[in-house]
Amino acid sequence: MAVRLGDEAPDFSAATTAGPINFHEWLGDSWGVLFSHPADFTPVCTTELGAVANIEEEFKKRGVKIIALSVNSVDDHEGWISDINETQNAHVDFPLIADPDRKVAELYDMIHPNALDNMTVRSVFVIGADKKVKLTLTYPASTGRNFDEILRVIDSLQLTANYSVATPANWQDGDDCIVVPALSDEEATEKFPQGFTAVKPYLRVTPQPNK
Repeated sequence: MAVRLGDEAPDFSAATTAGPINFHEWLGDSWGVLFSHPADFTPVCTTELGAVANIEEEFKKRGVKIIALSVNSVDDHEGWISDINETQNAHVDFPLIADPDRKVAELYDMIHPNALDNMTVRSVFVIGADKKVKLTLTYPASTGRNFDEILRVIDSLQLTANYSVATPANWQDGDDCIVVPALSDEEATEKFPQGFTAVKPYLRVTPQPNK
């Protein structure tokens, strides 16, 4: 069954390179990013894990924990991490879940038989501190993920969870935001002391409220 936006992220217990974990306990009060890989020692995923390791501090600044998954064993993961660190000039220290029986992959609907037979596809789940799924992305094996985009989406998700705004196309942290339609002009005036511009009655723009 597909995991959809707003669903509680399925809980599970698994072996990882950081030892056994219970997923919800491991998340605690943090946000999380769970991202999967078809198999260890695959080229695109090697670059991705290195890229995430090199910007892990950016996730930590946002209160976000990182965890990856592949269908291989912990021993295989350890050997792969050694290759990743060597080839990507990185230091992977976030956990990699071992999922040889594909239990977690099936729980999160990561197996798409028409795409990759019985292997996990390359999925991304952003999970809020409330354990609810906030974002899902699925990539083909041939296309590397853009983790700068995932950070951008997390910035938007965390902003819009706390303020009555939405973010427009290509928004970056610090850009103007859109006042949600549920607010009247009077309510918007009260909520946004920096004011807003009504481009159309349904399109009202305000400076980012937490800046």
